[in-house]
Formats: sequence, structure tokens, C-alpha cells
Amino acid sequence: MNERARAFIGRLRGQRFGSTLLVLLTLAVGILIGTVISNSVKGASNLGRFSDATALQAPNPKQLGNAFTVIAKQMEPAVVTIYTESVPKQVQAPQGRRRRNQNPDDEQQNPFDDFFNHFFGGPQGPGDQGGTPERALGSGVIVDNKGYIVTNAHVVDDADRIRVKFKDDQERYTATLVGKDSETDLAVLKIEPKGKTLSSARLGNSDGMQVGDWVLAIGSPFGQEETVTAGIVSAKGRNIVPRKQFQSFIQTDAAINPGNSGGPLVNMDGDVIGINTAIFTEGFSQGYMGVGFAMPSNTVRDVYNQLISSEHRVVRGSIGVTYNAEENPAVARVYGIKSGVTISSVQKGGPSEAAGLRPGDTITSVNGQPVKNGDELVSDITKVRPGTKVTLGYLDQNGAQKQASIVVADRAKLYGENANDNEQAQEQGQPEESKLGVTARTLTPEMADRMDLQGTKGVIVSDVKPGTFADDIGLERGMVILQVNKQPVNSEDDFRRLTGKFKSGDDIVFLVHTGRGPTAGNIFLGGRLP
Repeated sequence: MNERARAFIGRLRGQRFGSTLLVLLTLAVGILIGTVISNSVKGASNLGRFSDATALQAPNPKQLGNAFTVIAKQMEPAVVTIYTESVPKQVQAPQGRRRRNQNPDDEQQNPFDDFFNHFFGGPQGPGDQGGTPERALGSGVIVDNKGYIVTNAHVVDDADRIRVKFKDDQERYTATLVGKDSETDLAVLKIEPKGKTLSSARLGNSDGMQVGDWVLAIGSPFGQEETVTAGIVSAKGRNIVPRKQFQSFIQTDAAINPGNSGGPLVNMDGDVIGINTAIFTEGFSQGYMGVGFAMPSNTVRDVYNQLISSEHRVVRGSIGVTYNAEENPAVARVYGIKSGVTISSVQKGGPSEAAGLRPGDTITSVNGQPVKNGDELVSDITKVRPGTKVTLGYLDQNGAQKQASIVVADRAKLYGENANDNEQAQEQGQPEESKLGVTARTLTPEMADRMDLQGTKGVIVSDVKPGTFADDIGLERGMVILQVNKQPVNSEDDFRRLTGKFKSGDDIVFLVHTGRGPTAGNIFLGGRLP
């Protein structure tokens, strides 16, 4: 075969291969198109099989029978947000250690001071650095449609201008401070309605509340007006600030946050049974942790009625004694007390001192009516008008039943501002540590003078070993031990002799002077020795 023939055959084979490849490609495309068409037909067939589906429709709106909703709507017009403006009086400390409503003489700050400052009205934000002073400080509730509002005293402390805002009303109404009471942290404001019809809330009877009852907290947390949270009454009669005899709170787990202070705590009848005041919190969040406190409405009513009177202040009777806010079983056992209030200190120049009462005596009745605890004693005495005589029944330290006629004094005049700044005595040397874990030395006249305890005898605590009995019961450096189990302590020798005889299982009670700040006073510390 010549070259021309071979070339012809090669071209023919190439054409056949190309034709075959073209046919195969055409067949593949056809199969693919057929598959798509087939699937589309099947899909269309499936849609047709569900043609009976009905389109969803929105129902007509309706109100559910919810008691929370009813109460929230009822209270809404009576709850307000309170704003204040203040002109800086002085340059703040570099680290902001002391805030505006703290006593600069009191170096022993209570943990709840942070709550009153940071959460419910303390200076914070730009105002402390010389910026815009206006900021939302808290809430309030109208209790009289003439414009009278109840809130917390710390919300309006040091305010140069107070303004009140209603929900859905952009106007801010100027408020006048009618009066405030630091003992209960309550204040009354007054606004002029200016033709606006005001709604008022109704104060209920807080004594009727039981642990477990549902309550609502209403206010402006973080500036969110008319926020409503629900919870229950967790406890009653909570004393969260040491030696504050008139701050006995309702505890609730209804969410309370910054801005809620001064707002109402409401029961399921729509009655205000408390004014939200403080929360317990820990850590960096400084927010709600399920523990809030409200001043009971019965206390609010008593304070309000006095603040709107001509004197615009609360007048309380006093017999010039103090006692432990929390009952201590060891104190009751050592002093043989089944019921009553054991006196921890007697005010110098006060009516009880004049009548012969002493620390360690136990008041059991007022005008013939039994007194079970400190709250009852305070309630009975503070209601008595100053200048009135009352008859106290009491047991002395030896258990003898006695009576005393006492003229009730004006508490404010008796105690004044109590603004002395007691200094902690500075000890030298290394006294021997007792087996209880406390080191103490004789209180010298010079030390007593510095602590405003002229003529007082005792021993001053110079050290407390961590984890010991003394540490567990609350003894601290700077406290002055006056008695051990009713026996006076005049020196280190007395202290060693009295404490050296105790053994495991014995009850030990110290009468001590706290030795610091304007709240300094006598308290009992004690327990059972392990």
C-alpha cells in the first residue's frame, strides 16, 4: 500500500472516532436532561398531593387573666423615676474610697454601703469627674395624689436639684424634699401636678405578709422605666446593717437592680408592702443575686406621717440603752435569760443610767407588757412621746426581778450626731495569747481618753489568731473587753484568770466595746468553746 492510501485510511479512522465521540456526548446530555425533566415532573406531582394545606392566620388579640398584669397596670401611673443634680462640693479622693453619703469619720464601712452607693444613688459616672452631674438615681412611688412621693433617703442625699419623671411623659417635674429619716433610709418628696392628674398607690399592712407570699418589685433598673419583676417574700425581720435598730427589712427574691431603690414592693392585692432599699451582691458583677431588701410599709407609714408634719422630722423616744441586734444563745445561757433584751451598754447621762440600769441587766417588760426581743422593745419605746414616764421590768445580773420608772428621752437629742471619731489604740509589746486565740493588754487611761471611754476599765484586743474561738465569735483588734461571763475585767491578770478556767463545751460571753467610729458601742460576743 502506497503512502497516499495509508494517509486516506488514517483520515477515515479519525473521522469515525470523532463521530463516535460526538454521539456519546450527545447521548450523555440527553440522559441528564431527561433526568431533570423526570424529577421536575415528580416534584410537581408531590405538590399536587398536598393541595389541601390551609394557610395560618393570626388570632384576635386577647388578655389573659393574670394577676401580675392587673397589678402592674394598676401601679404603673404611681411609680416614678427620680433624677438628681448636685454641684461637686470638693474634689473626690483619687480612688473614690469614700462616697458622698458615707461618714468620713467611720473607717469601718459596712458591706451594704456599696449597695447604697453604687446601686441606689451613690455618686458614680461622669459627675464624679466633673462631668454632667445629672443621672438617674432611683425610683419612687406616689402615695398621695396631691403629689407626695416616698423614696429612699440615700437616693436624694446631698442633691441640689431633684426631678421626677413619669412613664411616657417626657417632662421632668421639679420636686421639693419634704423630709428624710436616715435611721430608716426613707424620704418624702413633693411635686406640683401642674394640671396633671396623679394616681396614688395604697400602703398595705406589712405585718400580714408571710414568707412565701408572691410580690412584685417595680422601678427603673438601669433607667428602664416601669420594670416589673416577680418573686416571693423570702424572709422577714432582716437586720442587714449592724446596730441599725430601725432597719428591719423584708427579704425578697424579686429581681432588684441599680435604679430600683425607692420603688414599691407590691402584694397580690395591689398594696405597697415595702420600699425597695438594698440588695446583697458579690463579685465584679455587682448585680442581682436573688437577695433584695425592702423597708416594711408599716415602718414607711409611721415615718411618712411624721415627715409631713409641721416639724418634718421623726421624733423617737429612747431610754438610752443598746443591745445586740442578733440574739446569741450563749448570752441567753450565761445570763439565764429565757425572754427579754439584755443590755450591752447604757448611755452616759441617759434616763436608764439615772434609773440605775447597767450593762448585763435584761429588760423583760414595758408598762407591764412582756418584751420578747429587741424589735419589740424599740417598737414600744420609740412610740412613746419624749418626756413621758414608763415602767420597765428587768432582771439584774444576779437574776433578781426589779422595776424602774424612766422618763423617755428624745433619741435625737440624747445621741446627737454621734460624730466623734474614736481612734484605735496603738499597743506596744507582746502580751501573752490566751488559749481562746486572743491577745489583750490593760486599757490605760490614755487609751481610754483617745477612745472617748474616760474612766472605763478593761483590756484592749491587740491580736486575734485566725481560725480560733475568738476569731469565730467576732473579736477583732481594737475592741475593748469589759466583762467575761458577767465578771468585770480590769487588767490583763483579770483576763487571764477568768479565761484560763474555761474548758471545752463551756459557754463564754464577752461584753466588749467595739472601739471604732461613730457607731462604736457595747455588744455581746460569745459562743460555746469547742
